[in-house]
Amino acid sequence: MHGVNRRDFLNAAAALLAAPLAAEAQQAPKVFRIGYLSAPTRESVEGILYAFLRALRELGWVEGQNVVIEYRWAEGDLERLPGLAQDLVRRNVDVIVAPAASAALAAKHATSTIPIVMIFPNDPVGQGLVSNLRRPGGNVTGTTNIPISDMLGKRLQILKEAVPNATRVAIVYDPTDQLGLSPPMKGLEAAAQSLRVQLQYVKARGPEDFDGAFAAMVQQRADALLVAGGTTFLINRTRFNELALRRRLPTIFSVREGVEAGGFVAYGLNMTDFVGRAAAYVDKILKGARPADLPIEQPSKFELVINVKTAKALGLTIPSSLLLRADEVIQ
Repeated sequence: MHGVNRRDFLNAAAALLAAPLAAEAQQAPKVFRIGYLSAPTRESVEGILYAFLRALRELGWVEGQNVVIEYRWAEGDLERLPGLAQDLVRRNVDVIVAPAASAALAAKHATSTIPIVMIFPNDPVGQGLVSNLRRPGGNVTGTTNIPISDMLGKRLQILKEAVPNATRVAIVYDPTDQLGLSPPMKGLEAAAQSLRVQLQYVKARGPEDFDGAFAAMVQQRADALLVAGGTTFLINRTRFNELALRRRLPTIFSVREGVEAGGFVAYGLNMTDFVGRAAAYVDKILKGARPADLPIEQPSKFELVINVKTAKALGLTIPSSLLLRADEVIQ
């Protein structure tokens, strides 16, 4: 051991041993925490959640490996959302994912610093979530739907095409959930006028209001029913459809899940597809992007889903023009 004293040798050996440990420490990826704040029950949106997790995985984020997801479910009780949002803030998550305006607003009220990725709000500017769609500013970004009045007007046209004899249509909604829905609404009223349809607005704040809501529709001799989205109708869609079928009321939903559970027609966003798009925002934020700089994405594609079995049960013949345009026909 010429020219190397014992101390230098031991130091060199220690350095060699430490090198792999240092490399290993360097390679250990940071585990990010994602908060998932949602108004309904997990069971009612299992397909949507799966689509989000699948999209995350495709971008390299695997739950339990490099991300931990803190789930907070309001179980349909919207009053729980603010407390659940505050809990996620206390846990210092890296980003909050908020499907629906109610969840996004609760998150925004809870924090002005943690990035929030919203999904589905119809009017994020009007609801005060962002300053504008191109440059949101603040800590909120994500995806949005088109204005609810325009969307309801389009659904009314499809419902009238499917049920040409309908002259009275009930619009059922939850005023505690659908913050952008305050009758009368220009786009919807204009569509009703041109179609010569009378509208009846019916409120249902929860499943306990369903019987009363249907009694009101029957009393007003409604011919068909437009379900204006909302957590209440998503969670309780099977029961809601049973009541509609019993009263022989054709329904149009905003989401395919309503039709898969026995509704007649749905026209709107494919929620599983759009939730997947939100994963791209989470990916960018975890890689260092600022929400303020990420433009809000608006939908360009909507899907039409028809349930033929329900049509038969209602004694309806679906026009071929509508069947040809359908993205999916459930037999």
